[in-house]
Amino acid sequence: MDLTPDQAASAVERNDCPKCEAPAGSPCRTRGGKAATKYHTARFILIPALREELDVLVPEDRGPGRPWKPGPPVEQAPAAPVAKPIRIGYARCSTAQQELASQLAALEPVCKRIFSEKISTRVKVRPELEKALKLAYDIKEAAPDQEVILTVHELKRLARNAAELMTLSAQLQTAGVQLELLTGPLTGIYDPNGMGAMFFAVLAVAAQLDRNYIREKTLEGQMTAAAKGNHGGRPKVIDDDMLTFAIALKNKGVPVPQIAKKLTIKTGKNAGKPPSVASLYRALAEAEDAAGSDDAQVIGPRRPVHACITGPGSGTDPALMERLTAQVLNGDTVLDDLACRAEGGSDDLGAQLLAQARNGDRWGKHSKINLTGISCTSTTHTR
Repeated sequence: MDLTPDQAASAVERNDCPKCEAPAGSPCRTRGGKAATKYHTARFILIPALREELDVLVPEDRGPGRPWKPGPPVEQAPAAPVAKPIRIGYARCSTAQQELASQLAALEPVCKRIFSEKISTRVKVRPELEKALKLAYDIKEAAPDQEVILTVHELKRLARNAAELMTLSAQLQTAGVQLELLTGPLTGIYDPNGMGAMFFAVLAVAAQLDRNYIREKTLEGQMTAAAKGNHGGRPKVIDDDMLTFAIALKNKGVPVPQIAKKLTIKTGKNAGKPPSVASLYRALAEAEDAAGSDDAQVIGPRRPVHACITGPGSGTDPALMERLTAQVLNGDTVLDDLACRAEGGSDDLGAQLLAQARNGDRWGKHSKINLTGISCTSTTHTR
């Protein structure tokens, strides 16, 4: 204990005793009506410096053990002025096209400092929100008795995900930082106890459903625009008229850097300025590729063409077929030579066919000669 016994007694006696109901300025008393030798624990733990002490003795001048007498009343010290709560504001919108003016106008009259950013809630790390939370935590850690409030215009400015909102609310509650909403069903300082917690959870889920609805409608609009040929994106720096003019100058031998200086961008943030040489080179290359693809012929696989072949085996010349058949059956000398060559193991297909035809006529009546194609079949008798 850093206090002397007299300082500890004076500090303890500034409060009434919850145990024996001794008034401020008097020592504690026993059930027998005598002055106690020690102050009751419920009384001295009201002093922060004495909370870790096991007991605090009553000084001798208070007459411990003798009949209890009330002491002189203690003058109440003037109450310390209550510090005003510190409000830290946070404003957010998703895209650069949206405005923060309405949120800032609502936050400026009540907040000492405001953090704002244009970023989507799909981004997990939002720098300005992290700065606002860090400042609130630092103030609360430096001055635990100071009331710190994080103020936002509406709940979905913090997040649109139910789990993220519940996690952030728990973190604020653990750090002792309060959450305040300026609009919506939970207008005012959020109470995390009782029905407030349930209502907060319902609103968190509603914020997530709202985000999902916005996303579905955005995708539906993009699909509708794509079906009409509008795929989004920024307009072309070099339109068709500029490209036609550039191609004409290039065909005349004008260098591309000089052509770029003669062109002027019509729309966008660079309207009135010439396009870059790189953009012009890229546009000319794309135009050349498109022109080359239009002029190119697609060469595909050719289908086989039916050929009409005339000859001994084609069947298209009846007179020739009859003469060849007669030669085979009557034993022409040339055909005999071919048949002998086939019987001797020659690889000549014509000789083999003629030998087969000769043998078929020699060996039986069931021979069959097909000279209209490239195949020849025969049946023979078994001797």
